[in-house]
Amino acid sequence: MKIAVWDTYVEREDGTIMHFDILVLSTITDEQTIFNFGTNYLKKKTFLTQQLSSNKCRLCHFEQATDEMILSIEKNGYYILEMENCT
Repeated sequence: MKIAVWDTYVEREDGTIMHFDILVLSTITDEQTIFNFGTNYLKKKTFLTQQLSSNKCRLCHFEQATDEMILSIEKNGYYILEMENCT
């Protein structure tokens, strides 16, 4: 399965910058859909964050999905790869 990787940065309430990737099917190109996936992820956090914006969430590249990614995408429509300051 080919997926699109959306490189995303969001400021937490304490000023720390979160870095995570939103991974979706490569056929999904609507930015608002991607932002909605990111917003759903952020709502599950125990801390507050700023909203996603187009200058902080951009299509980065395409890659092959792992089995774990495929399961999440099939279930939720997306997979989040936490990179920095996400917990």
